[in-house]
Amino acid sequence: MYDSDCIIVMGSNMAENHPVAFRWPMKAKVDHGAKIIHVDPRFTRTSAVADIYAPVRAGSDVAFLGGLINYVINSEKWNSDPFFKTFVVNYTNAATIITEEFKDTEDLDGVFSGLLEAKGGVTEWPFNGFTSQYDGATWQYARTKVGEQGRAASTAQSGEAMVSSGSTGDKAPATAPSGQGEAKKPMGPPFTPLVASLVKPPPIRDDTLQNPRTVFQIVKKHYSRYTPEMVEKTTGCPKETFLKVAETILASSGAERTTSFAYAVAWTQHTYGVQIIGACALLQLLLGNIGRPGAGVMALRGHASIQGSTDVPTLYHSIQGYMAAPTALKKHDTLQDYLTAETVPTGYWANMPKFVVSYLKSVYGPAATPENQFGWDWHPKILGDHSHMAMFAAMNAGKVKGMFCVGQNPATSLNARLDRDALGKLEWSVVKDNWLTETATFWKNAPEIKNGEMKTADIKTEVFFLPATQVAEVEGTFTNTQRLLQFHHKAAEAPGDCRSDTWFYYELGKRLKKLYANSTLPRDEGFKNMVWDYEHEDESERKKGEPSSAKILKELNGFFTDDPARHCVGFAELKDDGSTTCASWIYSGVLPAAGKNLADRRNPDAPGKPGAQLEWGWAWPANRRVMYNRASADPAGKPWSERKKWVWWDAEAKKWVGYDVPDYIATKPPDDKAKPGAAGMDALPGTAPFIMRPDGVGWLYAPSGLVDGPLPAHYEPVESPVQNPLYKQQSSPVYKYWKDNANQLAKVGDPKFPYVITTYRLTEHYLAGAMSRWLPWLTELQPELFVEISPELAQEKGIKNLDWCRITSPRRQVRAKALVTRRMRPFNIDGKVIHQVGMPWHWGYEGVSTGDVVNELTALIADPNVSMHEAKAFVCNVEKA
Repeated sequence: MYDSDCIIVMGSNMAENHPVAFRWPMKAKVDHGAKIIHVDPRFTRTSAVADIYAPVRAGSDVAFLGGLINYVINSEKWNSDPFFKTFVVNYTNAATIITEEFKDTEDLDGVFSGLLEAKGGVTEWPFNGFTSQYDGATWQYARTKVGEQGRAASTAQSGEAMVSSGSTGDKAPATAPSGQGEAKKPMGPPFTPLVASLVKPPPIRDDTLQNPRTVFQIVKKHYSRYTPEMVEKTTGCPKETFLKVAETILASSGAERTTSFAYAVAWTQHTYGVQIIGACALLQLLLGNIGRPGAGVMALRGHASIQGSTDVPTLYHSIQGYMAAPTALKKHDTLQDYLTAETVPTGYWANMPKFVVSYLKSVYGPAATPENQFGWDWHPKILGDHSHMAMFAAMNAGKVKGMFCVGQNPATSLNARLDRDALGKLEWSVVKDNWLTETATFWKNAPEIKNGEMKTADIKTEVFFLPATQVAEVEGTFTNTQRLLQFHHKAAEAPGDCRSDTWFYYELGKRLKKLYANSTLPRDEGFKNMVWDYEHEDESERKKGEPSSAKILKELNGFFTDDPARHCVGFAELKDDGSTTCASWIYSGVLPAAGKNLADRRNPDAPGKPGAQLEWGWAWPANRRVMYNRASADPAGKPWSERKKWVWWDAEAKKWVGYDVPDYIATKPPDDKAKPGAAGMDALPGTAPFIMRPDGVGWLYAPSGLVDGPLPAHYEPVESPVQNPLYKQQSSPVYKYWKDNANQLAKVGDPKFPYVITTYRLTEHYLAGAMSRWLPWLTELQPELFVEISPELAQEKGIKNLDWCRITSPRRQVRAKALVTRRMRPFNIDGKVIHQVGMPWHWGYEGVSTGDVVNELTALIADPNVSMHEAKAFVCNVEKA
């Protein structure tokens, strides 16, 4: 971001919530005049240092970004500067033609073709919550052969393999390729013939971009209604301010200049959050702002290792390295079935069999052999949506017996009263945390216990509390927001019986293995064969039961099974025959030899040297700091400009070189031609930077991988005070909703709940407050819960600063002090005044500072792609209390 000429912070209050990261936009502003733009419902400390502040109503982000897309496509600069068209034609799917069957929101008044019959939300197993679903068969590329559209798979990572649109999958993949589907026993390694047999004919293109079925023309038509006037009408942002933002971004993009975006949970916490991010990616691709220095889209992470927890996943639907979790709902019966369904045969994902087999070897070690499909039958299979909301819906229905709660506080989480009710229906729960959180004490201290609505004696849940260590009391790695692994050393001993998370899971694994050691049941073979030997090298640590972080990192990195002392130097060495083991292919290379922990490096580049700080920590994949950086050179392999030089083709050395590790096949020349019918990287030409895409280009339009449409369209939040100004379709037609009497939703424009509310964070507190409200210094800085309201709303409601207020939603009500401030402002939305209020959500009933749980107000509704909740835009009422 320091290399950016313009930084747009949207969906984040970066200065207050990511202050260390915000150092770099500020340095860019001071050192070389970069512009900072802040787009947000509240005027914050980020707004205060921005060159432009653009106020928008919470939940209207796609309308704002869609307006930018429309403005860019129709601008004189974009149409006259050859850089933009060269980038878009060669490096995006703008020239690709889409099937005749596809119908856009422009044709169907707000929905795409393939919308199935509405279900209205479900609560039965697997608790997936879909209100409706799309069949994405009509969204596909047109190809040289008719009828080659139909092989199905259902994971976002699967690229064009995906046709079925359900995130958990409700369609089985087609039968195995000819000659394999009739086999009496599963196919063994190598799996290269399987991958080759999955290759489809190439899509049809029109490089002139004139065909009305090209992605470019579909995108242009789709966003034509997103005019500056419509942006003002929908978002409340004044037209003049919007145009100033658009002109600044356009002026800061091109061969000589780059623009970057930064976002956080204010983009993700919506029923269409994935589409907001997709709209930004679309805009950045149009502007040539991907894969280049100072460009891109930065997802700001709140935790030190939140990126690491998705890489080495706590996600229910992924296994290591963003590969789809095997599911019982699809034809994943054999390893061959899984690879047939999930492997993208062209581009770098064609190597997936190598990644999967090496992962299975890491789980089951010597017991994983070709004869037993590398232990495939032992591997767990998911049964549907196991995300937080689906899990608590199942828990509330009495279908979950016990829960391990580590580093999470659901008693203060989404629709918090419903979550606490669900906790009270468990037989047992284990809470492992630094302090006694609300989840640990819900059975005696929750509001409904204190006010007499419920009795402790009626709650049968047995709660075990295990005290946890702090981060500085253990050693290990963080993976930060830019995918950088950094090793941290132990600084202090933990007090008393406090134990680390690694201790807890390692001990749990050892005890389960001991429990099942003498079992003869086939279902227990997985536990018996699981590799679980990470004893610490240091005797004192070993006595405490603390596992070795070095051994765990080696497992993640990978090594050769015939010579465990030989580490993999990178994922290019992984094999699909069982000769390599690697827990997470994207981390391969961080420990290329014993004692050579690249995450422990702290060697900065020389001052003034252009580069990527390659000796500071280690970034996945392969220590690349800018992903898809082949796009930093033109199709011939030359830098777009000297000022934005990053990686380029060295014709004399016959390889890609530069300031960063090239994110490309090192010796694949720019003039290399795609080989018809080939698999893997041979299927892509030397001008295809986006090697994880099956066609090697960035997607303006997503023919697969998303379950709510191939293009972002503006939908209103599920709870909104206004009708959708752009389409007849009010909200996302496929959002998730878990029906429950305690999860009621407001109707559009409900006069009982006239105001838009958004939740947010403070610098002084963190999440539900379990790590901050116990500290006297922080609670002194921010002592109590408040609701931020504009002077106009305060006057209308007779509320003065510091008055007590009652804030009500269709679910519950909370009490907070009024903070009357001009940082909040009314919006004019289509001629109607809409008031916006904001509340931090850091309080609960435990700790030094206590207050009402703001998440009592929120609902169990979610984005259909990733089951992310909608806490950034819903409705409420505010009254003097």
